[in-house]
Amino acid sequence: MAENKNNKEKPNFGNMRPTINKAPKINPYWIYGVIIIAFLAIQWFTMGAGPVETNWKDVKTTMLANNDIKKITVVNEKEAQIYLKETSYDKYASKLNTGFTAPAKTGPHYFFTIGSVDSFEKNLQEAQVNATEDNKISVEYKTVHNYLGELLSWIGPFALIILLWWWIFKRMSKGSGGGGAGNIFNVGKSQAKVFDKDSRVSTTFKDVAGLAEAKQEVEEIVDFLKSPTKFTKLGGKIPKGALLVGPPGTGKTLLAKAVAGEANVPFFSMSGSDFVEMFVGVGASRVRDLFKQAKEKSPCIVFIDEIDAIGRARGKNPNMGSNDERENTLNQLLTEMDGFDTNSGVIILAATNRADILDRALMRAGRFDRQIHVELPDLNEREEIFNVHLKPIKLSAEVEPAFLAKQTPGFSGADIANVCNESALIAARKNKEIVDKQDFLDAVDRIVGGLEKKNKIISVDEKRRIAYHEAGHATISWLLEHAHPLVKVTIVPRGKALGAAWYLPEERSITTKDQLLDEMCSALGGRAAEQIAFNSISSGAQNDLEKVTKQAYAMVSIFGMSEKVGNISYYDSSGQNEFGFTKPYSEKTAELIDAESKLLIETQYLRALDVLTANKEGHGKLAELLLEKEVIFSEDLEHVFGKRQWGKPLMVAEAKKELAAGSLENADMPTEPAAE
Repeated sequence: MAENKNNKEKPNFGNMRPTINKAPKINPYWIYGVIIIAFLAIQWFTMGAGPVETNWKDVKTTMLANNDIKKITVVNEKEAQIYLKETSYDKYASKLNTGFTAPAKTGPHYFFTIGSVDSFEKNLQEAQVNATEDNKISVEYKTVHNYLGELLSWIGPFALIILLWWWIFKRMSKGSGGGGAGNIFNVGKSQAKVFDKDSRVSTTFKDVAGLAEAKQEVEEIVDFLKSPTKFTKLGGKIPKGALLVGPPGTGKTLLAKAVAGEANVPFFSMSGSDFVEMFVGVGASRVRDLFKQAKEKSPCIVFIDEIDAIGRARGKNPNMGSNDERENTLNQLLTEMDGFDTNSGVIILAATNRADILDRALMRAGRFDRQIHVELPDLNEREEIFNVHLKPIKLSAEVEPAFLAKQTPGFSGADIANVCNESALIAARKNKEIVDKQDFLDAVDRIVGGLEKKNKIISVDEKRRIAYHEAGHATISWLLEHAHPLVKVTIVPRGKALGAAWYLPEERSITTKDQLLDEMCSALGGRAAEQIAFNSISSGAQNDLEKVTKQAYAMVSIFGMSEKVGNISYYDSSGQNEFGFTKPYSEKTAELIDAESKLLIETQYLRALDVLTANKEGHGKLAELLLEKEVIFSEDLEHVFGKRQWGKPLMVAEAKKELAAGSLENADMPTEPAAE
């Protein structure tokens, strides 16, 4: 677009701002650098300045023989300094140093080290036996004190230790409050970031998608801080603390930021690791200082992220690997949260994804009155999260958050944010102007399955075996009632897998035994397909066997799904038995668990062989189609086996290449051979 020249010539005074000449900031390290450079420069210019070193032989045969010496001075009974006559200076000028390092013309000009005064006088007397009285050299003796060197020799080591100590404490106290970062006495000060009237948190509950129940819990805390009389008039008390518990990436820290933004009260934020230090007593001191600052600014909120760093359960025996400093910090935190001192108006928010290892004293009512569970988002919550993260992205009209939410079961909020970012990067890599649906599907594949490796060298026989292996998974999952619906099968290497099958699992709250057995049979379909097609097996089923083995042992020893073992669970969900050295069952029971787990796996393997044998023709067609196309979709299975008899119609029947996403259930055929 052409610009108007007249507009160019007219200055726009409205946008002009007064220029403030700020003084340049001086980095203290610059001063250290200048001092070092000056010291090196002085050393350079003074290096070798003064007399030139010589020896007694040259003095005797040259200088004394030619009568060139004016006098000799013995300094500190160690060094003899030679002064030349003015008439003889030019004879030695070429040998003396020149420039900045040249000795003064008045001397001394040369020096050498004497063994002892007696031997030096004897040698000098012998050298001047034939000299006349007028030509004999006089010897002067003097003592010179190097006060600076002696002072540095005494003070230097102590100064070095003090400087090192000061530097360590400066690094340790960096960022602590109460007097600046450089104060060595601030090591025990709290390192919490304070957000008050001068620095507000901009995050609000509108920025937190989903988490309806969790938001309701923390909104009550915010309401209490804003209008406490609403609750106290009925006799209620403010909860002292709330613990946010959930898997990584579900939005615990984001929820705490939203509380800070909504509450409009001072907010202290720090991590559990900020209390841990190499110095004894620092953690407890920082806890005391944190609550001291919080009481001064009450009502306020204190947020401790990853509290498991200091809140781990204390051991009964302090010599069994426990950290006394960490326990002292935890004891101080327990005292501050529920001691004799009242913390009116101070609410503690903490977040962790390892609540099972926290100390019971920390978890009791009166300290953390509420445990707010922040779980992985469901279908509707994922759609809300997509709506938040899609706002800054230039989208195609075909991109629908509801469709993306269906393709990402089991994804956390952080995973969804990563999908949105990765899709934008993929679109930019392809030089697109907008991000379309296929970019999002490719991003899901990239995150779940890994980077695609089309150029990986695979032999024809290996590729054929991989195709039959993956076709075995697809066939059994299509034919069994409770197996997850298949979305896509590929033999293109991705990540560490040489082949993979994508499924769209149902979002279940509980899982029945029949569903677990069908999933186990489907996972063993790859090895069963190799056995039928090639009459041999390979290491490609390592991932399948690992998954099936864990599932079988869980069914027997955790879920109580074995008739012989019975309705018994040996799983400790509380996590308080971490110091146990024995299994909670006998060796005979262990043998029974092993036998029952093996029986479950072998039964489902034989079942997989029966299913594939009965559908051998369809399995072969599917494998050959996979070899031809490298990627097949659910509609290809419909052409071979017909419509699936169970379950709802797949949500991915819209377009062929738009069906390439979902949850990766099997990542098979590892690139490195694994032991069978």
